[in-house]
Amino acid sequence: MSRTIKFAKAGGPEVLEFIEMEVPAPGPHEVRIKVKAIGINRAESMWRNDKYVESPIFPAGLGYDCAGVVDAAGKDVADFAVGDSVSTIPAFSLNRYFTYGEVILAPDHAIVKHPASLSFVEAASVWMMFITAYGALVFDAHVKTGDFVIIPAASSSVGLAAIQIANQAGATPIALTRTSDKKKRLHEAGAAHVVATREQDMVAEVMRITNGHGARVAFDPVGGADLAKLIAALTNEGIVYIYGALSEDDTPIPVLEMIRKMTIVKGYSIRLVTGDEARRKAAVDYVTRGLASGALKPVIDRIFKFDDMVEVHRYLENSGQFGKIVVTL
Repeated sequence: MSRTIKFAKAGGPEVLEFIEMEVPAPGPHEVRIKVKAIGINRAESMWRNDKYVESPIFPAGLGYDCAGVVDAAGKDVADFAVGDSVSTIPAFSLNRYFTYGEVILAPDHAIVKHPASLSFVEAASVWMMFITAYGALVFDAHVKTGDFVIIPAASSSVGLAAIQIANQAGATPIALTRTSDKKKRLHEAGAAHVVATREQDMVAEVMRITNGHGARVAFDPVGGADLAKLIAALTNEGIVYIYGALSEDDTPIPVLEMIRKMTIVKGYSIRLVTGDEARRKAAVDYVTRGLASGALKPVIDRIFKFDDMVEVHRYLENSGQFGKIVVTL
């Protein structure tokens, strides 16, 4: 039996319920994991509210990231054995698998043996943040030395990962944050430049930083009215990746500006790399090398207990964190 968190209707954090459920033996290409830590993602809040890229089938589970120990391995599982310390990659539908539980099932293609240098808390925070940033900036945009990358919501776990990955690729990260409160921490996290968007003219600052040329890439989880400002801050043939919808406002498209600059706006999901075996392996290898070298390091904001998951979701939705929220069991 496993204490597991599910929800029977869409809504606020209060819809989350603890239930006791039997976790079956793993099927072919599945492993069963005793969970030690769970990484919390904004996607799970959107999923709980039925505002995600797919809709939940009720009663629904939640969770993409976790780390733990293999408890059982199903038929045809070749690379993992009972006792292995592993973590999950977001490479599955939340309507089929989930990580908010004491014991969970996961497909073997979506787990990795996490580096021995990482704690369970760190391992639970790694894959969503770093693979999301890797897929847009490295796999698709091929950022390189001389490129400037604008990173809105830079103090989120994915934003901080994007700063590190841009630096590792030789590009220059420009972190966006609402006020000056987090400026010092963002510089310490590797941001070459930080713009407080409520206090400064973001477009003018980016143009100053880039000597009037504009940035080549913007990596945006927000959308809303500020998308037009991001496009204005790009160079000709610049790219905006939209990978989230934190703003609840409409997202207007400045058509003439885009025509003039030949701007590319791409909807982006981690599935671009996790949904393909070869791309997924390349992403894991890239992140693993970065962790080993020290170029990549997860930033943990706060650690909660599993019993506090409702409060965890309230904290998540306040958008005040700096890095990854992790829950321990």
